Amino acid sequence: MSGRIQKEEKNKTTVMASHSQVLVEEKAGVRILTLNKPKQLNALSFQMISRLLELFLEYEKDPSVKLVILKGQGRAFCAGGDVSAVARDIGRGNWRLSANFFSDEYMLNYVMATYSKAQVSILNGIVMGGGAGVSVHGRFRIATENTVFAMPETALGLFPDVGASYFLSRLPGFFGEYVGLTGARLDGAEMLAFGLATHFVPSTRLTALEADLYRVNSSDPTFASTILDAYTQHPHLKPHNVVDRCFSGRTVEEIISALEREAANEEDDWISATIQALKKASPASLKISLRSIREGRLQGVGQCLIREYRMVCHVMKGEISKDFVEGCRAILIDKDKNPKWEPWRLEDMKDSMVEQYFKRVEGLEDLKLPPRNNLPAAAIAKL
Repeated sequence: MSGRIQKEEKNKTTVMASHSQVLVEEKAGVRILTLNKPKQLNALSFQMISRLLELFLEYEKDPSVKLVILKGQGRAFCAGGDVSAVARDIGRGNWRLSANFFSDEYMLNYVMATYSKAQVSILNGIVMGGGAGVSVHGRFRIATENTVFAMPETALGLFPDVGASYFLSRLPGFFGEYVGLTGARLDGAEMLAFGLATHFVPSTRLTALEADLYRVNSSDPTFASTILDAYTQHPHLKPHNVVDRCFSGRTVEEIISALEREAANEEDDWISATIQALKKASPASLKISLRSIREGRLQGVGQCLIREYRMVCHVMKGEISKDFVEGCRAILIDKDKNPKWEPWRLEDMKDSMVEQYFKRVEGLEDLKLPPRNNLPAAAIAKL
C-alpha cells in the first residue's frame, strides 16, 4: 500500500473514531452532542476535542441552529481529559504532542466561554477536570442527584486548568481555593449553591426537560432559561463556614495551619479529610494552583487560558518537577496510590520554582486564541 493511501486510510479511521466518540442528533433548531466513550467515562481524546471544536464553530455560523445540548453516555458526563495518553507521550520523550492536546482543549474552552448561542450541559453523572472545561464555561449547566464534580488535578501532579483559574476564582468567598487545592467531590446541590451549576433537575425529569428544550426556536437564551427554570429545584444545603476562615490564607502552609487549628478545636470528619487531601497532594501542584487561582481573580478567561497553557507546558516538560508523570503512574497506571513527589515537602517548593511555571516556555509560542465577538457566556462570570 502506498504512503498516500495509507495516510488517507489513517485519516479516514481518525474521522470515523471522532464521529463515533461524539454522537450528533438534530431536533429542529437544536443540536444534541453526546460524548460516547462510556467505558472510559467519556474521557476527552484528541479526536473528541477536535470534533467538538469543529461542531461548535460550525453551529455558531449556522443561523438555523438555536441551541446546543451537550451530554454524556453512561454514568459520566466527562471524567476529564485522557491524561494517561498524555503521560504516555511524555514518557516517550514527546511532551510537545501533549502541548498540542492542551492547545486544542483550551481553544475549545475559549470558544465555549465566548459562544454566541446558548449551550446546555446536562451533568447527570461524573464531571471532572476537562469535563468541567467543556461545561462550566457554557451558559447553562444542569446538575442532578447523580452529579459528582471534582477538580482532582493536584493529586495527579497537575493543577486545575481548562480555564479553572477563571471559574474557580469567581466562586463565592474562597470556595474556589478549597475545590481547586483539595480535589474535593461536590454533589449537584453543592454545585448549584456555589454557582458551578445554574440549575438542579432530578434525573427522572431530564427526558421531559429535553423534549421541551427541543422546541426552542430562538437563539435568545431567555427561551431556554424559562424552560430550565420551570424544572429546577433548590435542594437544601448545610453551610461550610470553615472554608472561608481557612482557605483565605496567603500560602498553602497557612491554609493547612488554619485547618489544623480548627481540627484541634473540634473533631470534624470534613476538616480531617480536607487536611489529608492537602497532605497527599503534590506540593509543587498545590503551590502553583493557589497562585493560579489568585491570579485568575484579576484576569479575563482568555488571559487565564494563555497563562494556564504556559503552566501546563512547563508541567509536561518536567524540568522543574516531574510530578505529573509520577502522579499518573501512581494513580492511573500502577494504581499503588503512593506517589513519590519531588520536591516532597511544601517548604522545599521555593517561590523561585513556582515563578518558573508562569514564564514563557523557551522555544514555544504562547497560546494564540482567535478573535471573538462575545463576552464570556457563562453565568458564573456574573457572580
